[in-house]
Amino acid sequence: MSNKPKTLNDERFEHAVSFVLSHEGGYSNDIDDDGGETKYGISKRSYPHIDVDTLTIDEAKGIYKRDFWESQLYKDIKDVNLATKVFDLAVNMGSNWAHRLVQRALRATGQDILEDGILGPMTLAAINKADLTDLLAALKSEAAGYYRTLAATKPKRAKFLKGWLKRAYA
Repeated sequence: MSNKPKTLNDERFEHAVSFVLSHEGGYSNDIDDDGGETKYGISKRSYPHIDVDTLTIDEAKGIYKRDFWESQLYKDIKDVNLATKVFDLAVNMGSNWAHRLVQRALRATGQDILEDGILGPMTLAAINKADLTDLLAALKSEAAGYYRTLAATKPKRAKFLKGWLKRAYA
């Protein structure tokens, strides 16, 4: 165990990953879930080299920190609640869709931003200057719409809609 003091970014990540893990369960392999074999939200499809069945929670947190929080720049979103929401959506639907939805939400709140699915400097700047209450409400609405469309276009996945909507509005 490291004796390094926790940084503010570490505390923000712990808050965010706890939120994500409250929505992600243990081991699952539902035939109707495109993610396939999954544990703590980490899928074999996305990480074929990992033995998902024996994955520990600390290993999952390490993947989330490296492949989402840091590399997708969620750490650079100033408001921890908004950073957590985008991070949670990225874990569930993939980073590209989560970024598209936050860009749509930015546009819905009056920001002139391109919807390209990339959380780059322009999108980050727009997020960090937005009215956070309005942006978070718009993002939740966009996420709910995404999930409703997914359930309507992929009927086998409709059984997940109630849980998805709970997650969208959390």
